[in-house]
Amino acid sequence: MTVSATAIKSNSTLAITNNGAALKLDDIPELSIEQFGQAILTNVAFGQRVSALFALSGKNASETDLYVVLADDEDNELSVGRVVLQGDEYPSLTPRCPQVHMFEREIAEQYGLKPVGHPWFKPVRWHRSFIKRDIWNPDGAEDILPATGDFYTVEGEQVHEVAVGPVHAGIIEPGHFRFQCHGEEVFHLEIALGYQHRGIEKALIGGPGARTLHYAENIAGDTAIGHASTYCQNIETLADARVSPRAMAIRGIALELERLANHVGDLGALALDIGFLPTSSYCGRIRGDFLNMSAVICGNRFGRGLVCPGGVRHDIEQSRVDDLLKRFKAAEKDVDVAINLLWEAQTVMARFEHTGTVSTKTAAELGLVGPAARAAGLIRDVRQDHASGIYCFKHIPVSTCQTGDVFARAYVRWLEIQQSLKFVIEQVRALPGGKISVSCGSLAPESIVISLNEAWRGEVCHVALTDKNGQFTRYKVVDPSFHNWTGLAMALRNQQISDFPICNKSFNLSYCGNDL
Repeated sequence: MTVSATAIKSNSTLAITNNGAALKLDDIPELSIEQFGQAILTNVAFGQRVSALFALSGKNASETDLYVVLADDEDNELSVGRVVLQGDEYPSLTPRCPQVHMFEREIAEQYGLKPVGHPWFKPVRWHRSFIKRDIWNPDGAEDILPATGDFYTVEGEQVHEVAVGPVHAGIIEPGHFRFQCHGEEVFHLEIALGYQHRGIEKALIGGPGARTLHYAENIAGDTAIGHASTYCQNIETLADARVSPRAMAIRGIALELERLANHVGDLGALALDIGFLPTSSYCGRIRGDFLNMSAVICGNRFGRGLVCPGGVRHDIEQSRVDDLLKRFKAAEKDVDVAINLLWEAQTVMARFEHTGTVSTKTAAELGLVGPAARAAGLIRDVRQDHASGIYCFKHIPVSTCQTGDVFARAYVRWLEIQQSLKFVIEQVRALPGGKISVSCGSLAPESIVISLNEAWRGEVCHVALTDKNGQFTRYKVVDPSFHNWTGLAMALRNQQISDFPICNKSFNLSYCGNDL
């Protein structure tokens, strides 16, 4: 459904803002719980999506504030609303808006608020409540550990259960997968995470400080640029600091290099999972080439230490420009040969096509983001819909596919690799002049700012709220994996259990980005 901007706004009781723009907290309307819920349902029905839904301790012990951030991709706007809850219950929106189901579970875990009527009510990370009101462990006698609660089960003759993880073969993060199967067919997959929980959101309260940028870079280690850039955008907005065009361009180059390294690595890993060794072997090496290009810029293969509030710490001098252009030329040729082997092999296509399909309707209902959403036909990319930094001036076409299967998620990565290569070559050749950083002063008090970036997995959302002294009273982080893990579970419905490795790799979601 598409409606005009006027129609959307006339149905909204929310404050309207843009990516990276600040609002005074007093400018956000305070709604009743009925108005709050209806605003979410109405705007989602008009095509908006839930970027963030989170809680904050109220002015007294009996109050909790709920905030929602809705993204309007068509009009390039963000909507913000809040409600002050009394007590520890509120009516769940999940039965009518599946996009919020993980957010409501997270709020219950962090603030002890129960969404009454939630159909899938379980912990997300199994950590202690922010305010010592734990609805799963009210006595506080012992910590609740991940994957120790009851799992949903399917009953019936010859139905059996397969448990995988949290310890897996290879050097990967921990996560537990519980399959309900009939023979080889998967009826239901339940995913239990929380093993990587580090308490980052709680640690950011009271910042910014000496360690907050370090926390941002390590929200998800393979998305250091994506998260650090989004964090710095919040700081720069609140400090009213203007980043130079040169720093914007270097950030964009670093973000696309991060995308290139991970997309190439994912395609190699998908090839390995089906035993197609030529592409697997090539891509493992080429991924390293892209990581080394990040190291050429800042000395770190994952880009840590490059982005800072006010710009970047490392410039790209002419000698590095020449070096990078040589590396790009070689990588462009290598990646073309290695990845096109996939599409030319019928054995590969037989495994990729019609495997792990997520329909466009399901992807939209769940609020999927990134390549997983675009592979299901959703035209959804922050670089176009909510552009910031260099993307306000340099357009990257949105790459989509329609089939929503493993093939589509792989092919969208290949399309994005080609677009990102063109982008970084263009930017390196035409770097604007100017300083690489400016100083950031104190932050605006009693304000809120929302920043989005299109990291390689999809939309990264950071929301910063400040007190009267300009310090964080709440810092909300939404990694794209938080939106997409349920998509992986849906992709396994009615699939063979042997398809799980390639379905999982075709999403390649972050455990630690989910667990924070």
